[in-house]
Amino acid sequence: MSEWFAFLADRYPDVLLVIWQHIYISLSAVAAGFLVSVPLGIYLTRANKRTSDFVIGIVNVIQTIPSMALLGFMIPLIGIGTFPAMVALFLYSILPMLQNTYTGIREVSPAMKEAARGMGMTDMQILFKVELPLAISVIMGGFRTATIYTISWATLGSLVGGGGLGYLVFGGLTVSNDSMLITGALAAALLAAVADVLTKHFQNICTPKGLRK
Repeated sequence: MSEWFAFLADRYPDVLLVIWQHIYISLSAVAAGFLVSVPLGIYLTRANKRTSDFVIGIVNVIQTIPSMALLGFMIPLIGIGTFPAMVALFLYSILPMLQNTYTGIREVSPAMKEAARGMGMTDMQILFKVELPLAISVIMGGFRTATIYTISWATLGSLVGGGGLGYLVFGGLTVSNDSMLITGALAAALLAAVADVLTKHFQNICTPKGLRK
């Protein structure tokens, strides 16, 4: 334990730097995934079932690609560094948010939409005043899942020079430095736990009061 505290005291600037890198890479990837997934999910609820099944199927296939293989595939295409790591994490983050957006909107009662249409609402008004408010809890649930998973997956970004806590985890394994390894693993776990609490709170805020659990 004393060795670990000595490591933290000696290397804390480096530890803080890789923690910041980890947060930046993870949140940037999730934010980009959210901006793509939600509009795409909304579009798929309006598209025919064959189109929606095809698109979601492609995203499912991407999700099944091993992370190491996907990162390796990025190297000849866009090189090494932070950007390839963010692209890989972005691709992984899409599925939970896309699926939850699609499912949440599709599960809105047809009777409620028909009632809104009977009141003279346009399709856009139904989307923003009926469907999205009722589906927002499910959508934010996908955001929460994607955020936690992405923070975990981001440790692999260091393998392509993306920085983050993977530098401590894999560096500790390489040089048999237990203090470095433990620091990286604990920091990643704590970030995921904090993200879980914050995104759960955010999900609760976004959910209409009558639908909160």
